Order: sequence, then C-alpha cells, then structure tokens
Amino acid sequence: MNYRHGYHAGNFADVVKHVALVAILTHLKKKDAAFAVIDSHAGRGLYDLAGEAARKTGEAANGIGRLRGLVPPLPPALAAYLELAGEGPYPGSPLIAARLLRPQDRLVAIEKHAQEAAALRDVLAPWRKASVEEADGYARLPKLLPPPQRRGGILMDPPFEAPDEFARLAAAVRAAHRRFANGIYLIWYPVKAPAEAQGFVGEVLAGCSGPALTIEIAIDAPEGRLSRAGLLVLNPPYGFAEEMAAVLARLEPALAARTRLEQRAE
Repeated sequence: MNYRHGYHAGNFADVVKHVALVAILTHLKKKDAAFAVIDSHAGRGLYDLAGEAARKTGEAANGIGRLRGLVPPLPPALAAYLELAGEGPYPGSPLIAARLLRPQDRLVAIEKHAQEAAALRDVLAPWRKASVEEADGYARLPKLLPPPQRRGGILMDPPFEAPDEFARLAAAVRAAHRRFANGIYLIWYPVKAPAEAQGFVGEVLAGCSGPALTIEIAIDAPEGRLSRAGLLVLNPPYGFAEEMAAVLARLEPALAARTRLEQRAE
C-alpha cells in the first residue's frame, strides 16, 4: 500500500488530520505571541482530486466529497476546515497551516522528494513566513527544535513506505519531544496491523511525558485500500478533546465511520 499524500488526499483520514490541525492552530492563535509550525513530511501542498493519483484510489469521494454538503451548525474546527478546503483542488497540511498564519508566525515545511518540494514552493510562495526545505524530515526536524518562538505545533505524517517506518517515527517523535517538550505534536499513522499500530503508540507514550490523546477512525473499504488510521496528539490544547469529540460525532454518520478517542492525563 502506498501512503503518499497524492493517493489519499481528502480521504477520511485526511479529514480528521486536517480538522485536528485547524483546531490546534486556532488554539495557538488565541495568544498574541508568535508560534512556529513544522511539517516534517509536507508533500506538495495542493492536490487535484480529478488527477491520476487521486482517481486511482477514489478515496476523496468518501472523505471530503461527503462533507461539503454538511448543514450548519458545525463544530468550529470542522466549519473552519471546510472553509479552508473550499471546492477546488484539495489543500495539504502545509497549505492549510499557511492560510492560518498571522504575520508573526512561521511555517517550515520539509519535503524529501525534489519534485514535490518544488511544487510546494510554488504553492507556498504567497506566504512570506512560510519556507520549504528539501530534506529528510526525520533528520532535519531535530535541528529545528526548539523553534525560536518557543511555541508551536509539529506535524509528522510520513508516507509509510519503509518496512521500519513505525520504528523510525517513534524514535523521531521521542527525540523531538526531548528537545521541545512543550510543543504540540500531531502524529498520523495508518492502522493496517492493529498490534503494530498499538505498539507504536505505546512506545511513544512510554517515552514522552505529559497529556496525550489518541484518535482512530475506521471505514469499510475494499481490500487493499486504507480503511483505518489514527492520530496521536501530544500536549493537546485545552478543550481539544471535547471539540474533537464533537467533530467525530458529526463525521461518523457523514463518513459511515467508526471512531475512538482516548485521553491520557498528565
């Protein structure tokens, strides 16, 4: 299974990840102090849902395609996400983050693949406070932490192409957390083998103190397609769990999904 962003843009898992990102950045904006956003595996930033990659899986139809007709009132993060997603090409995480930046905030988007990084530079060109680094996200992230702003969110959403991706991701999260323990971490993972995914979450939580939240969403999908995914959030903002619970309550019937939310207190 290929987890590259273009194949899954706008699918059920993208929806949850991006709503969570919007909720986190909205929380950070409540204070005037500047914050940083670092996206370790950023992708190309904008996706044509009628393009070859998206059409190959057709996953967006059962994700964002089911949500554009939702009737208000909606939880604030879900409403803001749908406004940011719009009706045209689907924005990836770095573009969503860029659209939420204030003049004092900064985005660093890291992308390993040259063509993807070049496309991302074009997408983020209008935002002076957004920069793109062509680099390995695992290697580059620790060098950016802690950010000068001392506040911020870290998004980690690797493509899961390597057989040892869970181990690499767990080690990277723990190393990043040691350098920037008060950052808000949003970590995406697929659930293909539940025991492997649970082991990953357990390893990260064992090495990272503080509050944490786990969200998982599952749908019925053809064999070989992504049908279940999760988010691990370290240092979730105040009220984040309640807002995401409200979001999931709206997404379950809209996406014909099953969800789970678990908290770990400090």
